[in-house]
Amino acid sequence: MSANSRPSGPQPQSPTYDSAFLRACRREPVPHTPVWFMRQAGRSLPEYLKVREGVPMLESCMRPELVTEITLQPVRRHKVDAAIYFSDIVVPLKAIGVDLDIKPGVGPVVAEPIRRREDLERLRDLTPDDVTYVTEAIGMLTAELGATPLIGFAGAPFTLASYLVEGGPSRNHEHTKALMYGDPELWADLLARLADITSAFLKVQIEAGASAFQLFDSWVGALAPADYRRSVMPASAKVFDAVASYGVPRIHFGVGTGELLGLMGEAGADVVGVDWRVPLDEAARRVGPGKALQGNLDPAVLFAPREAVEAQTDAVLRAAAGLEGHVFTLGHGVLPTTDPDGLPRLVAHVHERTAR
Repeated sequence: MSANSRPSGPQPQSPTYDSAFLRACRREPVPHTPVWFMRQAGRSLPEYLKVREGVPMLESCMRPELVTEITLQPVRRHKVDAAIYFSDIVVPLKAIGVDLDIKPGVGPVVAEPIRRREDLERLRDLTPDDVTYVTEAIGMLTAELGATPLIGFAGAPFTLASYLVEGGPSRNHEHTKALMYGDPELWADLLARLADITSAFLKVQIEAGASAFQLFDSWVGALAPADYRRSVMPASAKVFDAVASYGVPRIHFGVGTGELLGLMGEAGADVVGVDWRVPLDEAARRVGPGKALQGNLDPAVLFAPREAVEAQTDAVLRAAAGLEGHVFTLGHGVLPTTDPDGLPRLVAHVHERTAR
């Protein structure tokens, strides 16, 4: 079914429509501030380590039963207000045949980096048949989740390009920036191709039942605002525009993006994610009206005593008090050695403090 022929997003009769999470994303009144966490499913949970034992990361993303179990684990344990689809940003690249792997302790590693025009030929279009496991897993998840929304997952064009051009994780993104500055036409074509692949990947998730999605631009904080506007924003906007007709909330998040917040909202996000470096009231000023915000407790705070965690959480909630819409998250993902028992306490604390 095409985006134009299907109903736009969760409808009033949908079990997720009146959830606190979707209401906050739509900037409507909520019974309490909704909470979810990036990497809420993962190495901080012993049950995750148990089911992932002996299963490589990319393989775990392609087994519908395993994806379903991993995605549900933090919903059961933490009582969060939304699930996030368990995946990795390089899954759609693997699905179209890019030779890559996720190496433990390193991250995604690409066998042949993309740095020349002829390399673009390796990036073919993604079709639903390439990711049938996604459709199957989301069908299983929505049946289990009921009134709890499922957030779709995808990497943004710049971050995907960075992995492809560098050949793996990079601290300085020197090859990526060399291509962006040195051959802007090739760079634009690369990001446009990745925007099409990302859009297709998100459409599969939305049509399968995802109630919202987050576009992760993990590394875009490495750019100055002028470079973002000129060299990245058109591709991100292309993704948001491609799925706009579905009517699902579109969340945009990057790390170290305090100087880019307004532009990230301008690219087409309905909800702008904020890391812990910028207070939410200041973030709202930078983003401007008409957007909900998501954030932004420092993940490292969870290693402090309970009283300190609650004090820092209350500070975030005070900064969010005047927002049009607020989804409480950490300023980045749950750190691997986080005590998992602290997260349900944090969820309960936010719910109690913000109950209307």
